[in-house]
Amino acid sequence: MSYLVVVAHPDDEVLGAGATILKLTEAGHKVNICILCGEADARQNRPATEHLNQDIDAAISILGVEKVIKGPFPNIAFNTVRHLDLVQFIENVIMDTDAEVVFTHHPSDLNNDHYHTSIACQAATKLFQRRADVKPLKELLFMEVPSATEWGLNSSKRQFTPNVYIEVAENRIDKKIEALSAYRGVMRDYPHPRSDEALKGLAAYRGSQSGTKYAEAFESVFRREI
Repeated sequence: MSYLVVVAHPDDEVLGAGATILKLTEAGHKVNICILCGEADARQNRPATEHLNQDIDAAISILGVEKVIKGPFPNIAFNTVRHLDLVQFIENVIMDTDAEVVFTHHPSDLNNDHYHTSIACQAATKLFQRRADVKPLKELLFMEVPSATEWGLNSSKRQFTPNVYIEVAENRIDKKIEALSAYRGVMRDYPHPRSDEALKGLAAYRGSQSGTKYAEAFESVFRREI
C-alpha cells in the first residue's frame, strides 16, 4: 500500500502521524511525505537551510519514510498563494507516489497554513474522478497536530473529531519523540504540547479512548471500499 502524508511545514508529519508512519513502514508499506513549505523560513529558532534539510532527512530516516517532496510555498502565507497552485502541486505528488491513502491537516487548525493545506489536499484527492489514469484514492484522513489542532477555537467550525485510532505501542511513541527531536529548536519543556511528556500523554489518552495503551487518532473523512 502507498501512503502519502501532506503537511504544511517540516515536523508536522512527525507531530501528526509519526508513530503511525513508523508502524506502516515496519509493516512493509511505502510512505512518502509532502512538505509544502520546505524551507519554513519564518520559524522561530530556525536553523540554517542546510541544517534544516539535515533535520528533515534525519527525522524521516528514523521513521522509515521512502522520500520527502518539498514545496516552494511561503511560510505562514499560504493565503497569498493561488489555491490552484497548491492543489496542482499536491496532485502531482499523488501521481508521482501512486498514493492510495492520504493523511493531512484538519481544516479547523489554528495555523492558517494548515487550513490551506487541508482544503487544497481535499480538492487534490478528487483527482482520480477527473483522471482515469490515476489510481483511485482509498481513504483521506485528517490528523491532529499538537499546538495547532487543539487551538482551533472557532466554535463556528467543527473541531477535530477522531474516529480512527491506530495502536502504536510505547516504543513507537519513543521513536516519534526521537524523530521530532531531530528537528533543532522544535521540542519544548513540559507542559508545552511539543514536550516528551505531552506527546506521550496524548498517545496514552488516545489509547485509553480506544482500549489500547498508546494510539494516534485520526478523522477519516473519505473512504472507498470495493
